[in-house]
Amino acid sequence: MNEADIGPQRTLPAKKMEPLSNEARITLERQSQYVATAFVASGLLFMLLPGTFLGVWNLIGISESHTLTSLSPAWLQAHGQAQIFGWIGSFILGIGFYSLTKMESTRNFPTRSAWAAWLLWTLGATLRWLGGVTAWQWRILLPLSACLALAAFLLFFRAVRRHRPAQPSSGAMPVWMILVLASTVMFLLTLVLNCAAMLQLALRGSAPALPHVFDQQMVVLAVWGILVPTIWGFNARWLPVFAGFRAPSGPRLLAAYGCSVVGIALVFAQWLPVAAVAFFLAAVLSIEALHVWERAAQPAKLLNVHRSFPAFVRIAYVWLLVSCLLTALAVLFDQEGGIWGASRHALTVGFVACMVFAIGQRVLPAFCGMRILWSTRLMFASLALLNLGCLLRVTLEPLAYEGYWHFAWKLLPGSAIVELTAVALFALNLLATLAQPPAHLRSA
Repeated sequence: MNEADIGPQRTLPAKKMEPLSNEARITLERQSQYVATAFVASGLLFMLLPGTFLGVWNLIGISESHTLTSLSPAWLQAHGQAQIFGWIGSFILGIGFYSLTKMESTRNFPTRSAWAAWLLWTLGATLRWLGGVTAWQWRILLPLSACLALAAFLLFFRAVRRHRPAQPSSGAMPVWMILVLASTVMFLLTLVLNCAAMLQLALRGSAPALPHVFDQQMVVLAVWGILVPTIWGFNARWLPVFAGFRAPSGPRLLAAYGCSVVGIALVFAQWLPVAAVAFFLAAVLSIEALHVWERAAQPAKLLNVHRSFPAFVRIAYVWLLVSCLLTALAVLFDQEGGIWGASRHALTVGFVACMVFAIGQRVLPAFCGMRILWSTRLMFASLALLNLGCLLRVTLEPLAYEGYWHFAWKLLPGSAIVELTAVALFALNLLATLAQPPAHLRSA
């Protein structure tokens, strides 16, 4: 049979998907809201107990002994894991699953995969914390926790791959989406490396803690590879709408991301002075690209949030720049880990946590059932106390650790208590928001 026998080939027009009915859209929305609420609630628990409370306990122990080496590295790493993956990671996955319902290619919500991912992720983060803190059966718990976290993320990654966002008519992907997808790939890479590291630690390690240098490299990968680009992406998407900022500059924001990736590679190559320069350039370019410190193009949308919301977003980028400057100073002058610790705290608490407190209380109530934030005053109080605690910690930590001012050791626990109060108020505000009925039912 040849082509003449077949006749001319005709391409059938693509079959258009019929729009969903209102009932189907409501069902889809509710399923995603329930999953987002579960991830947010579990993330808040990790933030409060294994994360912040353990961090306060660690700092009190360090302050009493006046040295960082007195505390178990396993405890410090368990605290960091609970904060980065248990808290922020849960928020990212919850927002990610909720966002699937906003894609035109989504005809049904992956309910089973989403709930399975929540269960695996929450169990994995819990076992990681327990294994590090108690050291009970850690050779089993640590690799098991890493495998569970990786399996949960693979379920999420599979759902995202199946439900890709519809491309705009121009064919160009928005820059915010590029950053979010890039951070998703980095998330997967981080979990794969973590899984391999936990397996090797279980086989050859003598304690439930990674080697110090590798642990710090993994922290840099998680923060600069996942958290910071994700925040940049969401800022590019939401700040022009919510805060009235000018539309972001795509090329500059991509250049900022490129500098951050170069910085991560330089950290793993242990070229720390050059890495510090790369991170500083990334911070400056992101501030320029997002027009954070410029006059707003239009009034901010402050309905149901505190009017200080745009100010705290700008303050968060002050902390990002401060963390980069402290990183450069740490490369040159740090002897006892005080300047390095202040740099990490300015980045993780000053920038990441401040942005989560500001943006989270703006968008999470809507994602979790179209609710209204319970208290705008608590929103302001949590943000103000968080920044105050961060200022005290970043100022006092180098003075105490490096031996510049001995009395700073006595003041350091106070900074942790201030931050713990801020975290408790943030959690209380969101939990009270989730406990009340949606906005339309309250109106009724």
